[in-house]
Amino acid sequence: MSNAHPDPLSGPTTGADAPDPAAVSAALLDLLDLRTLEADGTSGSTGADGVDGVDGAVFEGDTRPQPGGHVFGGQVMGQAVVAVGRTVPETRHIHSMYSYFLAPGDPHQPIRFSVDALRDGGSFSVRRVLATQGERTILAMTASFQEVQDGLQHQDRAPEAPDPEGLPTTAEVLAGIDHPVARYWATQRPIDIRHVTDPIYLRPDGSGAESQMLWMRVLTPIEADPLVHDAILAFASDYTPFEPILRRQGLSWVTPGLRMATIDHAIWWHQHVDAGEWLLYVQRSPSASGGRGLTQGEMFARDGSLVATITQEGMIRTGADRR
Repeated sequence: MSNAHPDPLSGPTTGADAPDPAAVSAALLDLLDLRTLEADGTSGSTGADGVDGVDGAVFEGDTRPQPGGHVFGGQVMGQAVVAVGRTVPETRHIHSMYSYFLAPGDPHQPIRFSVDALRDGGSFSVRRVLATQGERTILAMTASFQEVQDGLQHQDRAPEAPDPEGLPTTAEVLAGIDHPVARYWATQRPIDIRHVTDPIYLRPDGSGAESQMLWMRVLTPIEADPLVHDAILAFASDYTPFEPILRRQGLSWVTPGLRMATIDHAIWWHQHVDAGEWLLYVQRSPSASGGRGLTQGEMFARDGSLVATITQEGMIRTGADRR
């Protein structure tokens, strides 16, 4: 289980000066730029199309410290998407993935991604990847890729929402809050998140709303392969799935004693987009029980078309749960 969302008030001190947004975006690209290793752990390479030596392909990625001293679950998912994507032909694109978070990641150790080919058919390729640190497996993912093909078409359309340009940034919402985690959220996250529904960083939603909407995109435009944009969507999708649960329960991110961790996370890509363009993320929580909460989300492009469907189940505990 990934300790992806610990008590935010336990975070480490961060610098007060806001970094250049372009540098934050560049750091995200660096994070997703995995090193290729031989099976024995030494540096190696794959063919130009990424499919040489699929079985046993091994990659390694760096980590970034987060508030609370953990590895962000979205980071591990994004890196895993890159790892599996490098073992299929460039003409095949990811259309689904399912991740189990098995253990918290150590931000002071690199992560190794070991890929196995489960199937290569005429149109589809299926891969399994294990993310490990030392002897500990922190994530297991299966992912499926497909050749671009014609077929039946229909989709939900985005609900009405105000334009993101007129909504406050996280930095504006948290302006004047002198706390290291608030500074991190406001200045060091590579994804620009702007809530349509009132944010619950510091205060609960007293209405007990069952859903929320927000816009998100990379802080600055980026140039990267389509696979990297797909990986960024996976990365960004993990920032806010707990919020519909908190919102419905009348809690906020800073509720004393709150502990949350992702159990599993699934994504279906319906379209492939530029992560530098605005995406509307519509989320709801249909159920919470047994110390777990389920959320469902849909991402829409600016033109209203459905881009991805996301589900996540997480462990969620409050101080009252432990008494």
